[in-house]
Amino acid sequence: MNIAMLVFIACSVMAIVGALALILAREPVHSALALVLVMISLAILYLLLGAAFIAAIQILVYAGAIMVLFVFVIMLLNAGEEVRTNVSRLAKWVGLPLGIFFLLEMAYSLFREYGGRAALAGGTAAPVPASTRDLSMKLFTEFVLPFELTSILILIAVLGALVLAKRES
Repeated sequence: MNIAMLVFIACSVMAIVGALALILAREPVHSALALVLVMISLAILYLLLGAAFIAAIQILVYAGAIMVLFVFVIMLLNAGEEVRTNVSRLAKWVGLPLGIFFLLEMAYSLFREYGGRAALAGGTAAPVPASTRDLSMKLFTEFVLPFELTSILILIAVLGALVLAKRES
């Protein structure tokens, strides 16, 4: 077992623990901080895959800008501890079997796609990561519409936070 495998296992466990903390936290600020933990561990996993540009963007955009916006809105709305209702208790009992079903479905799909013997034998070599130039060409040609829609969505979120802040004062 080499150092890359140990880092992968540690970051995977960090991402899973952060995701569970994100869901189970009662305070919205704690959920936002758990989401930052998930984003940072995903950035490290991107570094392990050789995608340094995606890792940097993950930290700058998601763990930085988006989370600052989330925390700003949480603080602005003065959101306190979550109040449990009968609907949220029902969601726990409905969501757990659905989550288990989803995990089993994913495992079945992966097993069917890659086969049990091929995955155990080592499979094929991993594809070479694309360069930053190739990624940017795809982003600004083939995926320009989702890219622009995402930027418009972020702009609307910022404007909504400003409107809420202006209404208070």
